[in-house]
Amino acid sequence: MIDHIVLVKFGETTTQEQLQEVVQRFKALKGRLSGIVDLQAGINFSDKNQGYQIVLSVRFENRDALQAYGPNPDHQAVAAYIREVGRVDSIVVDIEL
Repeated sequence: MIDHIVLVKFGETTTQEQLQEVVQRFKALKGRLSGIVDLQAGINFSDKNQGYQIVLSVRFENRDALQAYGPNPDHQAVAAYIREVGRVDSIVVDIEL
């Protein structure tokens, strides 16, 4: 299995409502993409977050499922919304379990 974890930092103009919308749109991917074992998303409340406000985590069955996820149109639509509402930076981590 593969864990794919993304931390996203947004600009100062991004609202809490927009952050919640990012979380909801991301969670909606769970039933629409194959190869997903688990999917989690939420707003980071840690006082050590270094400005990264959203955490997105997907557990995939294997590397092939991860590779299919990136270009998937449903995933790309969420990524476009993230950019639209003010994404400044992101960190991506992929680990094999």
